[in-house]
This record gives sequence, C-alpha cells and structure tokens, in this order.
Amino acid sequence: MIGPGARVTLHFTLDLAEGERVDSSRDGEPLTFTLGDGTLDPGLEAALEGLQVGDHQRLLLPPGSAFGGRDPANIHPLPRSDFSEPLPSPGTVMGFTTPSGHEVAGTVVGSDAETVQVDFNHPLAGRGLVFEVEILAVEPAS
Repeated sequence: MIGPGARVTLHFTLDLAEGERVDSSRDGEPLTFTLGDGTLDPGLEAALEGLQVGDHQRLLLPPGSAFGGRDPANIHPLPRSDFSEPLPSPGTVMGFTTPSGHEVAGTVVGSDAETVQVDFNHPLAGRGLVFEVEILAVEPAS
C-alpha cells in the first residue's frame, strides 16, 4: 500500500478538467519515485496514498488541491529594461533567477510603458485536474 516513504512505480496521465492533456508516461517509461521526495506535487501524492499494486484510478482533483491556488501576490511587475526587444508576448513562459540564485519559471501576462507583468504562480495552480494512475509496483519505506 502506498504510504509515506514508499517507492512507487506507476503510469499516469494528467489532464486539465476541461480535457487538455498536460503530461503522460503512457508513451514511454513508467515513473518511479519515493513518496515525499518532491518528484510530484504534494496534492498529487496525497491522491495516491492507500493505493496498491494493480490499482487503476481516475482521480478528480478540484481546483487548488494540487499545485495550490492562484495567488495574486505572485504576479510581479518587472522593469521593462530587464527584457530585450521585442518584448515577450503574453503567455510566454520564461526562466528567471531569484536574488538567492534559484531558477524559477514565470509567465508573461502583460506589459505597459514601464513594466512587464510576470505571473510566478505554477501554471496549474488553481486548475481542476484529472490524474489517472496505474500502480505497477510499491516498495514500502525502509
């Protein structure tokens, strides 16, 4: 049974509630990870707890239960001078380096004469998701 620290091998598909495919392992190798190691969002991990080898589940995750809710405070105006011309169009996902040196992704949402507004929320934050899994192997925590 899947629980904290278990090593899990599974096939998965992740779709938006509206039906658009986000990711899938079905056309390749299954995913193997240890529950709690950060490979999957905690909301996705929570949906797996209690499943066993052979289980095939289609899990409906309401908005915010995986990848968190959308936080308006994560949309930041950055100086237009930080960007090269032509400016990236809305919807462009770019990499940014934080003052502490970490790489983060941000989505350009707009611009004005002085700033470019960048959304640093996870792209799936606040979205309803369908997480379909087939559990292939579970090794209990050692």
